Amino acid sequence: MIDRLEKEVDMLERHLQVLRMVIENEPIGIVKMSNETGYPHHKVRYSLRVLEEENLIEPSSQGAITTERTDEFVEELDGKVDEIVDKMESMKIDATAEAD
Repeated sequence: MIDRLEKEVDMLERHLQVLRMVIENEPIGIVKMSNETGYPHHKVRYSLRVLEEENLIEPSSQGAITTERTDEFVEELDGKVDEIVDKMESMKIDATAEAD
């Protein structure tokens, strides 16, 4: 059960790392991203596809570039992550509960 969540978080981390690279280096291609992150080309390509489906990036002849939606997403991201972290914290079963 937790393993699946951990895999999803790892994949989200990769997607966000790829998005960060596009924001900082646009336009940027798959080969450069793969070389700089150490992720295989197919994983970078998948992350780019996911980001494109979310309208956060778009392809250009020189590589991936951001869209009008990117800034809004980035502004909202920290708050959403904080909400998820708070929810996860509330799910903990602490040692005192186990002792009862």
